[in-house]
Amino acid sequence: MAEDTDGKAEGNQPAVQPLVADGEPPQRKQATWLATFADLVTLLMCFFVLLFAMSTTQQETYKELVQSLRSALGAQTIPEAGTREGLTMHAVPSEQPTEIQQIDELGGMIEKELDDIVSEVRELVLFNKLGGEVSVVKTEAGVVITMSDLLLFNQGGTRLSEKGLDILQKVASVLSKLAYQVKIKGHTDSTPIASALYPSNWELSAARAAMVVRLLVANGVPPQYISAEGYAHYHPVATNDTPRGRALNRRVEIVYERDSIARQFAGMNPQ
Repeated sequence: MAEDTDGKAEGNQPAVQPLVADGEPPQRKQATWLATFADLVTLLMCFFVLLFAMSTTQQETYKELVQSLRSALGAQTIPEAGTREGLTMHAVPSEQPTEIQQIDELGGMIEKELDDIVSEVRELVLFNKLGGEVSVVKTEAGVVITMSDLLLFNQGGTRLSEKGLDILQKVASVLSKLAYQVKIKGHTDSTPIASALYPSNWELSAARAAMVVRLLVANGVPPQYISAEGYAHYHPVATNDTPRGRALNRRVEIVYERDSIARQFAGMNPQ
């Protein structure tokens, strides 16, 4: 019975025993993906090194390479740096202003110059409180500065008054900065004049205009740009039937004509 018991005990034991040395831990499963990851990192590093090397290629080296390829292929179709292959580059013609645009630009310059003249003279008038004796307006013809004969001359004469001399000197300080043709126009009322010196209003109006011209030139206005004209009483601005109207008609006008300024600008900007 004892032998049977021992036999059964031996039959319950496993047939194969693991061959593990005493004190040695069992082996772990190896991480095989690490080798693939290391290969991928190495390839990426090589790729970026190559990109960096290509980005720092010298321009002269690139040109030499292009010339070499052209010589080898016998063609002139190698694209230049910065140009897509097969893309034909056409020179863009420079935009030339049209005639209408040039005329508009010239007109704008003339208007600005006329406005500047008006602004400077008005500042002079306000500063010297001459609102009732000196006026300036911009018209279709240009800029007209009007001064009363009562401000400038003694009655019936051409001698400048002390106040007229002072005002003309101040006006000259503004006009001397301008290099445009300017006309000094003398006007009278319709009252006849008959003297040995001035047989008619023609002579009187022209003499007054000439006196203003001499004063302006003496104070810096370029003589080559200035002229004197006498109109007698044939260009009135008011009625000659009243004392007030006749006073308004007796005047001297300083005129900067729009056409003369336009010609000056056209000469400075030849087409």
